Amino acid sequence: MLCALLLAAAGLLHAVVGHGGVSNYTVGEKWYRGYNPSDPAEWQDGQPWLINRKWTSINPIADPMDPAIACNTPGTPAVSSIPIRAGENITAVYYYWLHNVGPMITWMASCQGPCSTTNPNSLSWFKIAERGLISGTIVEGWWFQRDFQDWSGKACNWTETIPKTLKSGEYLIRHEIIALHIPNFPQFYPECAHLVVSGHGTKMPSKKYLGSFPGIWSMNDTQINIDVYSDGNKNKTSYPIPGPPVWTGQ
Repeated sequence: MLCALLLAAAGLLHAVVGHGGVSNYTVGEKWYRGYNPSDPAEWQDGQPWLINRKWTSINPIADPMDPAIACNTPGTPAVSSIPIRAGENITAVYYYWLHNVGPMITWMASCQGPCSTTNPNSLSWFKIAERGLISGTIVEGWWFQRDFQDWSGKACNWTETIPKTLKSGEYLIRHEIIALHIPNFPQFYPECAHLVVSGHGTKMPSKKYLGSFPGIWSMNDTQINIDVYSDGNKNKTSYPIPGPPVWTGQ
C-alpha cells in the first residue's frame, strides 16, 4: 500500500484510529521480513524468517499500563534475530503511516540471555533515538512524523543507529510512534524485533537512562495526556519528549 493513497482514503485524520506498524527491517542491503497482521497467522507463526514479535492488529495500545505497551499484542517471541554490528544503521519499514502529530522513539533492551525466552515487561529499556517537533507550533508545525510519511509511492522508512559502544549480546529493539491527534487520548504503536549485536563495544546505559513497560508512560504526564488543540498548547513551539534521556553510547 502507498502512504499517500491510504491517507486520502482515510479522510479526516482526527477521526481515524488504527494506522499500521513495522512490516520489515533492513540492515545495509539485507532485508528482513516481519510479521504482517493482514496475513493468516498460519503463514507466519513459527517460520524461521520471523524476526519481530507477533502483533495482530494495526490498532493502537490505548492504555499505557497495558502489558502490551511493551511489544504490542500478543508480543510473542520471534523465531530468528537480525544480526547487526554496533554502529550500524537499522531501518524499520512501514508500508503506510497516516498520523502526523506526536513523537517517534526507538528503544532497546538487553535480553540478558536469549530473547526467545524473554518477557519484555521485565526488561530495562533505554532510548537510542527520539524524534519530535521539528519546527513551528504543536498543531500546525512540522513533526518528524510528517517527514516519515512518504508521498512518492514508496514505503515509509525510519532509520536509526545502534550505539557504537554498545556491549555485544541479544537485544530487543522497539520502535514506538505516539499519536497525539485526538485530545487526551494518546495512541501508542509499538513493535519489537530481536537483534544480535556484535562488535567491540563494552558499555551499557546507567540507571538514569532506563525504564520499564508498563511504567515509563503515565496518563498523569501532561506531555502524554495532552490536548494539542487547547489554547494553552496549540501555539507552543516546543514539545519536550517525555521519558528518560537518549543514550548515545557515552
